[in-house]
Amino acid sequence: MHILVVEDHALLAKNLADGLELHGHTADFAGNGELGLELALENHYDLMILDLGLPGIDGLEVCRRLRARLARRMPVLMLTARDALQDKLSGFDSGADDYLLKPFALEELLARCKVLARRHTLHQEHLLAIGSLRIDRQTQAVTREGRAVRVHPVGYQILLALAEAHPRVLTRSELTQKLWHDAPPDSDALRTHLYQLRQSLDKPFGAAMLLTVHGVGFKLDASA
Repeated sequence: MHILVVEDHALLAKNLADGLELHGHTADFAGNGELGLELALENHYDLMILDLGLPGIDGLEVCRRLRARLARRMPVLMLTARDALQDKLSGFDSGADDYLLKPFALEELLARCKVLARRHTLHQEHLLAIGSLRIDRQTQAVTREGRAVRVHPVGYQILLALAEAHPRVLTRSELTQKLWHDAPPDSDALRTHLYQLRQSLDKPFGAAMLLTVHGVGFKLDASA
């Protein structure tokens, strides 16, 4: 998973970084609520680990603003040293999906992250529709205007990422991270896969659905 950790305690953040990396996950970190919210809105994460007691805007407010502004649903695991029932209820009311008290074992945090990610995936609709484009997450079948579109497995992952982010633009770095995490190929493989995807998705239909937003990244055009 690609995880956003919003935690102002430097030692805890470092321990989380080491633990997540050891178990094959990648993570970005923010030490305050403002930066955490900015990263969450600008990038694609599978899950957010959010401390309640942050400087500036606290975790409750970060979660509220995230739910109000982020088009897709991203699971949020809230961390806190407060064990009062009202604090937990406030966390859930703000939009948190789960709640973990400090101090905690890394194994428990990882287990909760896996459960949240699995639950989020199960609750997604199998069929994703963008204009005339249809993507079946269960079968990985792709159609446009009712016609089957055959795409390479990497091209499918690119298309799915763009569709899930729609109407937002995904940057080149976001797509690279989504496909290859922290081990991208040496060559410009993304350019090649985008070209192949356009050959399948756009060329037979005469109108481009996969657009390049110069200087920013890539997006799908639902009106194509």
